Amino acid sequence: MKDRHELLQAAARFIEQEGAAVARVAAQVDESLLAVADLIREAGGKVIVTGSGTSGTIARRLAHLLSVTGTPALYQNPGDGLHGSLGVATAGDVVIAISKGGESTELAEFIRRTKDRGAKGVVLTAAPESSLAQAADAVVVIDSDSADPGGIIAMGSTLATAAWGDALAILLMGEGGYTWEKVLHSHPGGAVGRNAEELLKAVEG
Repeated sequence: MKDRHELLQAAARFIEQEGAAVARVAAQVDESLLAVADLIREAGGKVIVTGSGTSGTIARRLAHLLSVTGTPALYQNPGDGLHGSLGVATAGDVVIAISKGGESTELAEFIRRTKDRGAKGVVLTAAPESSLAQAADAVVVIDSDSADPGGIIAMGSTLATAAWGDALAILLMGEGGYTWEKVLHSHPGGAVGRNAEELLKAVEG
């Protein structure tokens, strides 16, 4: 077994690798971000974000942050979707599916069936030639340069995808003119709600 000090050093190096993976996303922000924003705005409905495993956790986070920044969104588990919940998708909606490898059978089926219902499909993946990408209306390639341990455990790759999603939320907020006052109005709970007046002065000052 390695010395605990060595393990600490290895842990710190891993965090640096993850940080580098997130930083690389900035260079990957291109016209595809604008295309997804345009698709959402022109569709006019809500955004449904989906994913399995750790990608599902990132999908839930993205749905929350889109709603916070003025784009109505919700998370839908793809497995539950194939057992009736894909009825949540209607014409005018945009489905964003997150999958690094792009070969999640239930996600591909979810995309296909929600498109049958009139929704548009967006895929965030590292595999643009995957079956999931082939089923989408728009594909965003996010390359985290194997920032996952063993290329298996979804860590750095999901952080990179989360960063891209944050950029999408901020872009939509800016283009839609969603104000900080509206952000704070929808967040009356916790420390943010208690300090809303001071926070509004700070962000607008």
